[in-house]
Amino acid sequence: MNQARTVGELRQGGYQPKSVKQELRDNLIARLRKGEAIFPGIVGYEESVLPQIENAILSGQDIVFLGERGQAKTRMARLLIELLDAEVPGLAGCEINDNPFAPICQACRERVAERGDKAEITWIPRDRRYGEKLATPDITIADLIGEVDPIKVAEGRYLGDELTIHYGLVPRTNRGIFAINELPDLAERIQVGLLNIMEERDVQIRGYKVRLPIDVYVVASANPEDYTNRGRIITPLKDRFGSQIRTHYPRRLEDEIAIMEAELTPFPAAGFQFVEAAYMQEIVAELTHLARKAPEISQRSGVSVRVSICNWENLLSNALKRAIRLDEREVAPRVSDLGAIVASTSGKIEMETLGDGGEDKVLGKLVQKAVLNVFNRSFTGGELDQVVAAFQGGFGVEVADMMPSKEYVRQIAEIRPLHAAVKKLGASDPASTAAALEFVLEGLHLSRKLNKDTKAGRYRYRS
Repeated sequence: MNQARTVGELRQGGYQPKSVKQELRDNLIARLRKGEAIFPGIVGYEESVLPQIENAILSGQDIVFLGERGQAKTRMARLLIELLDAEVPGLAGCEINDNPFAPICQACRERVAERGDKAEITWIPRDRRYGEKLATPDITIADLIGEVDPIKVAEGRYLGDELTIHYGLVPRTNRGIFAINELPDLAERIQVGLLNIMEERDVQIRGYKVRLPIDVYVVASANPEDYTNRGRIITPLKDRFGSQIRTHYPRRLEDEIAIMEAELTPFPAAGFQFVEAAYMQEIVAELTHLARKAPEISQRSGVSVRVSICNWENLLSNALKRAIRLDEREVAPRVSDLGAIVASTSGKIEMETLGDGGEDKVLGKLVQKAVLNVFNRSFTGGELDQVVAAFQGGFGVEVADMMPSKEYVRQIAEIRPLHAAVKKLGASDPASTAAALEFVLEGLHLSRKLNKDTKAGRYRYRS
């Protein structure tokens, strides 16, 4: 079948065309039988969103993803193309991927009528069967549906001739998947045009009707606040989407961390060794989860997973910068690096009210609470009593963002109880020891068991 080059060869090969929804359904059933994931790399939706998507596809329903920003709505829409066949045949030269056995555009109908089984076909890969548009108020019917092409009219065709049409994005995605992001931002008159394409299959262009029985699977995304406000989306269009699927942020820290690791922008190590620091990853994820509950932060806008991703990237970058300047080969993010996340957090959250101290003060309190929460999960009640007793005996430790890792090791050489604490956190080299030590000391300080003095960018922990 893959060798067919004409309609006749395709017919002789026994090809049976199917609708997009049938194609998606068949390929989903095949994956379910094999136990394969429908969306590899999507984390945290296994028991909530993904089963609803599977049901919608098996039912042949168009989908609208309803959720705040950063909930993988667009990514899931794009991943749907993996449920399409690797290739499908279409008439060669067709603008709207016509089915060779049942063309719908006038040019292809005339070509098949003239050449019959000798009409040439081409094979269309799945990635060319996906169309996407971000809804903005300036979108026109011409963008989505089509417009009369004045050049074709100037060539001598009548204005009412279907051949004068320059097709828009939706017809050009015929026999494929069309996704429209932020659906409520479409003007109402444009929503009506989309409604007709989804249901009635006819549109009016420059005053005359064109029957377009296109075969397209429609996926839309929307923010709950916009989607539910009266007037932002017309009710008949909302009714045409078979399934409204509510997305959500990761509910478990493990899922948030898995996304952070998967989405981290990769760069060559260039001679540096990044040390694993699970507790620092947990702090970053905990901060995001706390922000999603904080009354000072607008929950209508949401706190995207991108906050966690960018914060983790900045934390590692700050640690790398220190290693470069101190000529160290091991890179381990420390608590003192947490100041680097201000830049990657501030632009992604919206405050309900600035209040006293503003955004920085709110963020600072959330960071402290995140560190304390992770610390309390890492150590039991009296596990560090000997460490506190050592400080009560007169010991003190200084830390700083640019302090060499070996200086940390030197300072705690005589504080035996601290050795066990940092070892529990996985410290095995100077860099990881310095990071673990800062975490332990800051946790004890936030637990009100140690004092912390600040002087010229350096911090001293003491009894």
